[in-house]
Amino acid sequence: MRLSGPLEHDNIVNGYGLRAVLWTQGCFRRCKGCQNPETWDFNGGFEVSVSEIKDRLKKFKGQAGITFCGGEPFEQPEDCKEIADWCRKELGWNIWSFSGYTYEQLKKAGGAKWEFVKSLDALIDGPFILEQRDLTLKFRGSRNQRLLHLKNGEIIKEE
Repeated sequence: MRLSGPLEHDNIVNGYGLRAVLWTQGCFRRCKGCQNPETWDFNGGFEVSVSEIKDRLKKFKGQAGITFCGGEPFEQPEDCKEIADWCRKELGWNIWSFSGYTYEQLKKAGGAKWEFVKSLDALIDGPFILEQRDLTLKFRGSRNQRLLHLKNGEIIKEE
């Protein structure tokens, strides 16, 4: 798996509660005004095995969950899903992800992308649009983005 930075813990800005954050490397969207342009290059960052990520995550104490950020987590959906499912089963964490894709695009794409969606408790979807930037939104950067609470891939609530 290709990451853009070290695993974080005790993060309070990428979901509810104290959270571990996994920063994926690589994004095709390249949104104007993106806060993480260093994560765009698919050859950037560094490689790490999924088992090493799990070993590091199990050392984090007091976390409510994990959030997948990027880059674009849905460009590495198989690895993200494996980590998400393991975090839920082994650590009892809830699972969030950010994505420049919309929920509808991920559902239509199917396959590994949709399987990863089905592992999530929450999805912040949609590309960052600089002209719709709004710093008052919780966990989102622009008004087009949604915070979707999910169960088995189905939307149960939108914030």
